Amino acid sequence: MEKYHVDRVTQGIRVEAHYLPSLTYFTALLPFDTVWLEAAEHYGKQSYRNRCYVLTANGIDRLTVPVLNGTHKQLIREVRIDDRQAWPDRHWRCLVTAYSKAPFFEFYADELESVFRRKWVYLFELNLELLTLCLKWLGWQKKVVLTESFEKQLGSELVDAHSQINARGNTQNGRFYRPVAYQQNFGNVFVPDLSILDLIFCQGTEASNVLRQSLIK
Repeated sequence: MEKYHVDRVTQGIRVEAHYLPSLTYFTALLPFDTVWLEAAEHYGKQSYRNRCYVLTANGIDRLTVPVLNGTHKQLIREVRIDDRQAWPDRHWRCLVTAYSKAPFFEFYADELESVFRRKWVYLFELNLELLTLCLKWLGWQKKVVLTESFEKQLGSELVDAHSQINARGNTQNGRFYRPVAYQQNFGNVFVPDLSILDLIFCQGTEASNVLRQSLIK
């Protein structure tokens, strides 16, 4: 499998906005100062754009943000969240149940809960806010730039990760991420590539070091 290469002419990486992204996502971002967040793409169903995975006492749980009429023909910034469903309460209850006893949950819980308690209209805006929050928690100083048009082919100055981090266990994820085990909240068998929340709640300020070890160079 082809690996990406970072050199002096590489200016950033292009990737779409995920909901509480996976470890693969953040290892992909790690080497770059600039993240080109794809804001001009069409919405993709069955993707990380509106879902993430966390570890609970009963195993892996998928958290999904419901959307209204999300289709492949709809621009990502126009995809609206279905507020008829009480998804914020469901997601927050799940996270509290899963991670309230994790070593570092209490340090981040208030900021995250405040995001869930806000009324969100568009999926893209929610994802952008959560990405910004997670980058802050990791202590990463990244410049996030929103694309203005969708380009199928990029120049050599950008690494293109668009739509390549798209399912748990997808083989493309091996382009960016190799699992490095850390102490999780449940079970004796390590579960790789969950939402970044799993790593942050369990490892706190050491989360960034785990991601550096997970980066395929």
